[in-house]
Amino acid sequence: MPDVIVSAADLARELDGPRPPRLLDVRWSLGGPPGIEPFREGHLPGAVYVDLDADLAAAPSAAAGRHPLPDAADLQAAARRWGLRAGEPVVVYDDTGGMSASRAWWLLRWGGVDDVRILDGGLGAWTAAGGALETGEAPVPAGDVTLTGGHLPVLDADGAARWAQDGVLLDARAAERFRGEVEPVDPRAGHIPGAVSAPTSDNLGADGRFLPADDLTARFAALGVPEGGDVAVYCGSGVTAAHQAAALVMAGRTPVLYPGSWSQWSSDPDRPVATGD
Repeated sequence: MPDVIVSAADLARELDGPRPPRLLDVRWSLGGPPGIEPFREGHLPGAVYVDLDADLAAAPSAAAGRHPLPDAADLQAAARRWGLRAGEPVVVYDDTGGMSASRAWWLLRWGGVDDVRILDGGLGAWTAAGGALETGEAPVPAGDVTLTGGHLPVLDADGAARWAQDGVLLDARAAERFRGEVEPVDPRAGHIPGAVSAPTSDNLGADGRFLPADDLTARFAALGVPEGGDVAVYCGSGVTAAHQAAALVMAGRTPVLYPGSWSQWSSDPDRPVATGD
């Protein structure tokens, strides 16, 4: 598959080349205001704003979680609004180390787009490299991309329960949420019994960029993920788990996402909950 990430310098060269990628701005924060206003204040030239809650998820529910996967037809309609065309490369970015942009990366790959990458370091890396910004919003001609869904493996809650016992299930949330010390969003605190704590923030260096592939490989090996093997991953609602999936691909692993994640699991009173390390 194509590379998972692209540097700001390489992106600048590609944008000046014969086959420039479509740029998607996926700024988002949990519980925060939509990222459209920061987008209007400054974004990469030619980028299109993507609303994570509206475009990259179906309606939330206790039964399905806070960010269920959208139907492929709905994702395709959104992608065409963004102007995506068949065979066109795509680069996604945010301003939080790829934490929300990775959701778009994963969903587009799930939908059947092969050439989609994450801007390493996001908006900050672009401006630090001297990249210009645009303001406002511009109309986007409709695209023609076709998305079908199902191109990446996923788990339901029963599958996650089995995986936690028979394989390695990584919990991408902060360690204190995994241990059950705090739970700011979901109905119950703790984690899926048998899961392994693997905070997504540890995929990044101090500069907000992904660690080198060798470092990611060592990180996941230390967490018990077999070399070249499959590994399941979840988070709070399936957003930062996609960031973990990106890091796992960079480390040569095959991630399997549990989209319902803790928001779905903790809403079911019949599902057991573990706390502590």
